[in-house]
Amino acid sequence: MSTTADPLAALGALPGVAESVESVRKAVDRVYGHRIMRRRSNAVTSEAALRAARGSAALSGADWALEEVRRRSDFGTDDEARMMGAALRLTAEAGQLLSIWRQSPLRVLARLHLVAAASDESRVGRPRQAGEAVDEPLIELPLPDAREVSGRLDGLADLIIAGSSAPALVTAAVVHGELLALRPFTSHNGLVARAAERIVLIGSGLDPKAICPAEVGHAEQGRAEYLAALEGYVSGTPEGMAAWIAHCGRAVEFGVRESTAVCEALQRGAA
Repeated sequence: MSTTADPLAALGALPGVAESVESVRKAVDRVYGHRIMRRRSNAVTSEAALRAARGSAALSGADWALEEVRRRSDFGTDDEARMMGAALRLTAEAGQLLSIWRQSPLRVLARLHLVAAASDESRVGRPRQAGEAVDEPLIELPLPDAREVSGRLDGLADLIIAGSSAPALVTAAVVHGELLALRPFTSHNGLVARAAERIVLIGSGLDPKAICPAEVGHAEQGRAEYLAALEGYVSGTPEGMAAWIAHCGRAVEFGVRESTAVCEALQRGAA
């Protein structure tokens, strides 16, 4: 990452990133301009949250049909059900943490892990320590050691607290990518990373009503493409970083498309 005073802004200047940012902004503006948003934005937000949770869980191995998520009430019967329950809890919790994020992002990340894990084990809600294993089988990248995790988490928190002139998409992509690269907790890192991306997109004002679920887009692009883009981020090269940011931009645009379809369905129902 750049050593300039505002490294996030430096990433925004990478080739192709400005185009991704502009494309996302236009897509978001279009769905916010849909006339159903003037009357039923709460319904769109609720449906987007459900679809976001389904998409995030799918990337962590619980790939359920939307209607199955909607129908089920018991999320503690097996590993997939518990993963889906964790995704649903995180999506609901993210909106409650917006005011804390800019002042204490590490506190928010700890809270997200507590909510996801739903356990009182001592290793829950704190970064992993030396020698602790990580249960994240779908991400096979080299695992940084606990000391590196601590330093990089502090660096990420400092960037967020200091603020940046970078577009929201860039900040969200870096938060998401850094958490996946570090896997700072002993479990549920993918869910936490995507929830943190969600918090940035909402809290930045890009998607204040939470109707553009990037989680949907990450899942729709497929796990293989998601992991390939993440490898670009981990490489640290300008091309790799730009590719990851573009991937995250497409994810938001897919989320916009999903919520536009929800708006159209609500409009037909109201007709």
